[in-house]
Amino acid sequence: MTGVFMEQHIVKVKNKKGVRVIPGFGLSMGVTLAMLGCLVLIPLASIFLSASRLGFGEFIGVVTSRQVVSGYVVSLSCAFLAALVNAVFGIVLAWVLVRYEFPGKRLMDGMIELPFALPTAVAGIALTYLYSDQGWIGSLFAKVGIKIAYTRIGITIAMVFVGIPFVVRAVQPVLEKLDRQYEEAAMMLGANKPYTFFRVILPELFPALLAGFGLAFARGIGEYGSVVFIAGNIPYKTQIAPLLIMTKLEQYKYADATAIALVLLLISFLLMFLINSIQIYMQRFSKA
Repeated sequence: MTGVFMEQHIVKVKNKKGVRVIPGFGLSMGVTLAMLGCLVLIPLASIFLSASRLGFGEFIGVVTSRQVVSGYVVSLSCAFLAALVNAVFGIVLAWVLVRYEFPGKRLMDGMIELPFALPTAVAGIALTYLYSDQGWIGSLFAKVGIKIAYTRIGITIAMVFVGIPFVVRAVQPVLEKLDRQYEEAAMMLGANKPYTFFRVILPELFPALLAGFGLAFARGIGEYGSVVFIAGNIPYKTQIAPLLIMTKLEQYKYADATAIALVLLLISFLLMFLINSIQIYMQRFSKA
């Protein structure tokens, strides 16, 4: 009797929606929307409201001035290059952490999270000290005439530092769940290792890699603390867009600052929308 009762109870609880661990849909959705509105939507809406204080002509004049456009170019170009570097080395790091066993593996796995935990200003000071002309690494390159700190190379390195965890953490779980039977089948059919990686493994990793690339790119566009020290802030050369926002705020030009921030927000939004659209298309294509 007890077994029959337990079986009936299990059938009754596990309905089409499954077991409800948290309260019903209405309350859960209400809490979700409240948190989303307070933490995301309202702050973003305030940017639009503050930028609306400028007339259309004034807004265009601010966001298209020579100095601001130069800041966009520096931030976008360095962030894109850093995201590409992270995409390559992020796969390598994820591959090593998943496919190999070695002493210190857990320590290395934990160090991937260091850019998230480390204050960005500390990272910027450390990178500047390391890559300056008198630093340990920068002095070696300075001997052959290559300057790293206070150039776009230094900005890119700082963005690589803050963006690498996004790619590794996006690719790593997919690689862990990837069935190795496909690789073995490709090897048995005569495929070499490069062909197996690019035609069998990489297509499975590409959606996650694309997501990590987009997050690293977006983080690099808006990065300030770890970049501002190593950038040198040379106008029209190494001046990043977030620094221009801070400069406007220090000059009490709040509308101008929010206008620049609004452009960066729209760029990041379009970037994430494009990446999500590509991912949805690839998922539909793979199911077809």
